This record gives sequence, C-alpha cells and structure tokens, in this order.
Amino acid sequence: MNQPIENYIKPGIVHFMIFPQTIKGEGPILETIWKITNDDYFKVIEISWIKDETIRKQAKAMLDASGIEVKYGAQPRLLTQQLNLNSTDLEHRNKAIAEMKSAIDETLEMGIDAMGLLSGFYPGEDGKSEAMGLLEDSLSQICAYAATKSITIVLEVFDQTIDKKCLIGHAADAKEISERICAKHDNFGLMVDLSHIPLLSESPAEALRPVAAYVKHIHIGNAYMDSTNDPAYGDHHPRFGYPGSANDVDEIVEFLDELFNIGYLKTDGINPMPISFEIKPAGDESPEGMIANSKRKLNEAWVKLSNR
Repeated sequence: MNQPIENYIKPGIVHFMIFPQTIKGEGPILETIWKITNDDYFKVIEISWIKDETIRKQAKAMLDASGIEVKYGAQPRLLTQQLNLNSTDLEHRNKAIAEMKSAIDETLEMGIDAMGLLSGFYPGEDGKSEAMGLLEDSLSQICAYAATKSITIVLEVFDQTIDKKCLIGHAADAKEISERICAKHDNFGLMVDLSHIPLLSESPAEALRPVAAYVKHIHIGNAYMDSTNDPAYGDHHPRFGYPGSANDVDEIVEFLDELFNIGYLKTDGINPMPISFEIKPAGDESPEGMIANSKRKLNEAWVKLSNR
C-alpha cells in the first residue's frame, strides 16, 4: 500500500457541518461551497437543503463546473425540524416521510445520485420492536420513491443514548434494518461514522464487520464525552486530537485498517472510495483551521498505516 492516498480514498467533507451556519438551508452557502470546491484535496462534497431556488441553481452550476463528486445529506432536514421517521404518531411520521420525498426531489434537481438520512428517536427497549417496524415502513416508502428517481438511500448510524439518541445506532440494529429493507429494495445502504463509534461503545471492528455487506458511505470525525459543559460534548464533531476526545491519528489508522478488512477500501489501488470528514468548529475555532487539521491527521494516519 505504498501508494498515494488518493489511489484508495476519495477525501470528502460534509459542507453543512464544517460551515454550520448553512445547516438550515440558508446562510453563506455559495461562498462556503466555493471554498471547498477550490481545494483540490477534496474529491467529494456533501451538501444539504438549499431553500432558495436561485441559490440552488447557482450552487449546482458551481459544483458541476468544479468536477467534484456531490452527495446529499437530508439529516439536517430531519434534525432541525425534529422529525421522526419511526414516530408512533402517524401524522408526524407521514410529515417526516413527505420531507424526505421533498429532499429526494432536491437531490435529483441537483444531479446527485445518493441521499443520506437517519432514523428517528430510540424509545427504549420496551418500544424498540414497534419502532423498528415503523422505521421499516417509512424507509420502504422512501426507497420506493427514490427508486423512481434512480437515487440510493443511505441510512447513517448515530448514537443511541448520548446526544442524537437514534433508534439505529448499534451494529446489530443497523444490520437488522438493512436486512429488512434490502429484502425489498436494492437502493439502500448504510453510512458508518468514526465519530459515532465511541458514542456507541463499539470498536471499529464491532461497528463495521456485522454490516459490511451494506456499507455504502463513510464519515470520519471525532467525539468528546468527558464533560457536558464542554461545547464539543456528544455528537458535535470536534477536531481530531481535541483535549479529552476519543479520536486522533491512531484511531483513524485502526478505522482505515478495518475498512480494508471489510472490503470497503480496495487493495487494488485503482478504485478509490469516498471517506468524508464530518467536523465542526468548537467555540472560536475557524473552519479553515479545522480543515487543515483534518487533512494533516488523515495524511499522517495514511503514512502510519502504509508503514505497518
């Protein structure tokens, strides 16, 4: 594996997390997309909703001209509106499904072929079985609609008890829902995020191996759990090496190694796969500094992995 990292990995970044002022579909969307598309380290960008039609068209033109690969994340549309795809309230759940269908329409409009989302809230073990059935129904409706647009739906695995508290967190549950959906739809997969693995008290092997057949996309980031008073606490994606945090270079190395083990990363060196930074500035930290930190850490991890 003594070849350049770009032979194996297409580095990406989650736009709406590194520039969180855009997470509600507003704000300096064009200016911040421009910063990413003009950094040739990045081969992939993940965008989310853009409420203004004119801004959407301008963003699409900018992205098309850059040649960067684009993914769509509908997670903000669910999280910022507190929508729950496994709600026991049918009216609420139908609203969440409708929101995801609208997101699929926007994904198509932007010329993108894959859309990420997340499950609803974890109701506790007593309500888990019912919630899994409701989520299965919601995802089936969403996948069926997405199939008519040739779009793949990718369910991101989140934490279950600390911050976002999602139904689909632990690998066993992610595997179960994937088996259910993939039995009926061929446009479904999973997204696993290094940031969430410590929040689930799992190792990379425990998080990835049970769901290896379903992994379609990967995020890498960090998590902090030491003090609830820290702005980085929970699922806030602080920079790698943040004091007291869970992930730094060694953890990235272990994660990348496991991605090769499950076959997501290819050993042939001719078919690189997307891995996107999901990072968010803490306090007064700058997005540009966060980006530089992440690139250095990934490059350092790649050298360590290559020299094993």
